[in-house]
Amino acid sequence: MTAMQQTLFSPVSVYGVGLHSGSQVRIHIYPERQNAGIYFVRTDVAPPVVIPASCEYVVATKLATTLGRGEHQVSTVEHLMAAFYAMGIDNARVEIDGPEVPVLDGSSASFTMLMKDAGIVKQDAPRRELIITRPISIVDGDRFIKMLPASGYEIDFTIEFDHKLLSSQQATYAIDQETFEREISRSRTFAFKRDVDYLRSIGLAKGGSLENAVVIDDYKVMNVHGLRYKDEFVRHKILDCVGDLALCGARIRGKVVASKSGHELNNRLCRTMVAQEMGADACRVGLAAISLP
Repeated sequence: MTAMQQTLFSPVSVYGVGLHSGSQVRIHIYPERQNAGIYFVRTDVAPPVVIPASCEYVVATKLATTLGRGEHQVSTVEHLMAAFYAMGIDNARVEIDGPEVPVLDGSSASFTMLMKDAGIVKQDAPRRELIITRPISIVDGDRFIKMLPASGYEIDFTIEFDHKLLSSQQATYAIDQETFEREISRSRTFAFKRDVDYLRSIGLAKGGSLENAVVIDDYKVMNVHGLRYKDEFVRHKILDCVGDLALCGARIRGKVVASKSGHELNNRLCRTMVAQEMGADACRVGLAAISLP
């Protein structure tokens, strides 16, 4: 049976602070017609600027994934994009009155709940799908991310840090709505205190706090209530990966295997997938299936 595209039943809104900019931002998410895809509209500039949620429009990957068009940008899109993908939203208009998606609690949980509350409806057009038929690898020293042929969508992720509390974690999850909501969506962004202190010294992480990030000092997790999962750190890296790869604009059929990957490598993989024969064009015109050679 052919899977059909979906959008929201009704609009939703949320207000919060940007993790890095510290800006107070409001977003409104509206249902959109079939084959429109997901796109952002910066409503705080005149005339409003439309920025497609596409890997081609990624202009920065340091600390977060940033989309841009001309001189205008929308940063930290990965948590919202992960929620769109997991909840099966193919088409949506995201109006935003600032330069960064609000971080909320540092996870995707609030976004997924908003979308469930809004309702999800099927549309009269087949979904776009990227079917991986041969391995694709992006390697940078000891970091890598690979996409392998598979019958569904799955992510196997490993992280490693030179830290007493967090040396190595590994996890594998199927990426579907139920699993994402239960196992992935509540995992929060995290940082080492030494890095937070440095970022603030150069004017970043202005909106960060223990209310929207897990912070680790030399010996412990600083958040009063601790972790939501014992391996919350690697689960959040999987969440980020889902959001970054959602910028391919299609449903993915393949298995990700990654080690020490981040936004940069994730985006390079996404670009490589859609740049394969027919990939980018077929994603845009809404073909039901794209087979990469």
